[in-house]
Amino acid sequence: MVKDNKTTIHELKEKVRRFCEVRDWDQFHDIKELAIALSIEASELLEHFRWKTKEEVKKALENSEKREEISDEMADCLYFIIRMAQMNNIDLSEALERKLEKNNKRYPVEKAKGSSKKYTEF
Repeated sequence: MVKDNKTTIHELKEKVRRFCEVRDWDQFHDIKELAIALSIEASELLEHFRWKTKEEVKKALENSEKREEISDEMADCLYFIIRMAQMNNIDLSEALERKLEKNNKRYPVEKAKGSSKKYTEF
């Protein structure tokens, strides 16, 4: 069942909040610790791609066991982003919209289309 098109960020924040509250984890989840945990989880995600060619990555994503391992690491990263936002009253939808608007100005289509350059290199 596809849930991405039915689940709101607010619902995810509430699930994470309840999960953590019943375990009494708020005491451990300040923004610094959560940012550290996010960095660690992002590194664990990267391990799946280190030294791999595009073809090897494609094959890994076609393997159900490897795909689940990769998606688990992605979920861990999402969990910590949601938890940081939930605990610090950050509206992720608003933050993403604001950031996309900034990037729209930094990366105008006429300069950025088909380019991997950073906006400071245009």
